Amino acid sequence: MTLDCNRTIAEVFADACREFADSRAFTCLNHTLSFRDLDHLSGRFAAYLQQHTSLKPGDRIAVQLPNVLQYPVVVFGAFRAGLVVVNTNPLYTAAELKHQLTDSGAKALVVLANVASHAAEVVPDTDVEEVIVTELADLHPPLKGTLINLVVKYVKKMVPEFSFDNSTPLKKALSMAKREWTPHSATADDVAVLQYTGGTTGVAKGAMLTHRNLVANMLQVNLHMQEVFRKNQDVFVAPLPLYHIYAYTIHCMCAFSLGNENLLIPNPRDIPGFVKSLKGVPFSCFVGLNTLFNALCRNEDFKKLDFSHMRLSSSGGMALTHDAAKRWEEVTGTPVCEGYGLTETSPVVCINPRHAIKLGTVGLPLPQTEVKTIDDNGAELPAGEAGELCVRGPQVMKGYWQRAEATAEILGEDGWLKTGDIAVIDAEGYVKIVDRKKDMINVSGFKVFPNEVEDALTEHPDIVEAAVVGVEDEETGELVKAFVVSSNPALTEQEVRQFARQSLTAYKVPHKVEFRDELPKTNVGKVLRRKLKD
Repeated sequence: MTLDCNRTIAEVFADACREFADSRAFTCLNHTLSFRDLDHLSGRFAAYLQQHTSLKPGDRIAVQLPNVLQYPVVVFGAFRAGLVVVNTNPLYTAAELKHQLTDSGAKALVVLANVASHAAEVVPDTDVEEVIVTELADLHPPLKGTLINLVVKYVKKMVPEFSFDNSTPLKKALSMAKREWTPHSATADDVAVLQYTGGTTGVAKGAMLTHRNLVANMLQVNLHMQEVFRKNQDVFVAPLPLYHIYAYTIHCMCAFSLGNENLLIPNPRDIPGFVKSLKGVPFSCFVGLNTLFNALCRNEDFKKLDFSHMRLSSSGGMALTHDAAKRWEEVTGTPVCEGYGLTETSPVVCINPRHAIKLGTVGLPLPQTEVKTIDDNGAELPAGEAGELCVRGPQVMKGYWQRAEATAEILGEDGWLKTGDIAVIDAEGYVKIVDRKKDMINVSGFKVFPNEVEDALTEHPDIVEAAVVGVEDEETGELVKAFVVSSNPALTEQEVRQFARQSLTAYKVPHKVEFRDELPKTNVGKVLRRKLKD
């Protein structure tokens, strides 16, 4: 079957808004935007960008928002204005944010007030010209929104002080447009999103995902899951961050294009609050990962929810353990369909079909997706033999932003992308991920690269050497463990972790620290992480 991948995201968006105008699109904190609302608000934002900023089609706009109603408004508005969206993690430290803003050359930033203090530190040292600040409930009805924002800021004290030389409140921006936005004639091969990832190795790089890549992956997933995905009938629970490409594709592309509602969860770590937001909601599709499934199944109030509408549970971002899958099915009555993908593949490569789940595998390749395994010499391996997994299909990225060498390393001229993951493809075509080729650590679906953590640790004046590995953990899949050689016998584990917190996001901070007199090394002095891990 041929998929029509020639449309842009803005065209897919417009089609859905026309067809499902009065249906519920996104709900957050008990307020809902219909498709018509989203069409109007995103149009206003596009008009603001075109009429009141210097931004031109192709310019990058960083979006640093959690799962709030502003996210789809801003992102779809940016697409309509022809901009490239740079999805940005709200949990980033100032150093991490500066790298992404600088590397992408972002000229604008949309940021939630709660996390704007870090942005205020680094924006003067970047190319960012326009800063748009929004508060948590800006898109709620005026009275309720004002009350929520006041409580968040002054009662819960969740908004640290910050100051920009020049910024515009989002509410003001949406009111400033003097006329309608002007449609931009983008093509399917234009870059839509710069999605930052470490790839299979190295520092964070921007994967260039085109409109074709993202629309193709949407069509592939919808076709692969057509026995489960219904049109204009389902409520998708969205606890995973939309700035992560997996959640973005499922919620803002797949579910949205079918006219379904997405229930946004701003803070899934607040399990009681999460469960409260699910009460009385006829949710039918649940997108999560291993860590979240475990946490919810241990909550007594979650177990009391009405799961009678549940039709699909999907897992991605990290390996699903047998124990978590079993417990989830016992509680909800719905088995988990595990899938697999990479940022570089927009991201979905494989999913277990709902009615043909093979536990322990990541399922079958999507339509028009080819997979193979190769040995160290690049030769294709037969079914049943483990090798590096390679992927080819319309969802494979254009390349890494301004990194031709890194692109050539992972993406061949024939279109095959080397994933860096070791896999086995069985006789039925199911794919099983058995190991990672590199030393990347996966903490609750977030990639942590040892080099970055080691570099941060060795900035400490008392740390001579450091090596970082991932250790298995039932809750998060893996945890970061650091092996440290110190010149100060009095240095403590707590002091090391506290130092790491100054420059690293929480999930990158070592959970465990072990002090060593020396680290195992090769003859040329390279630290043997594998030996430490073993």
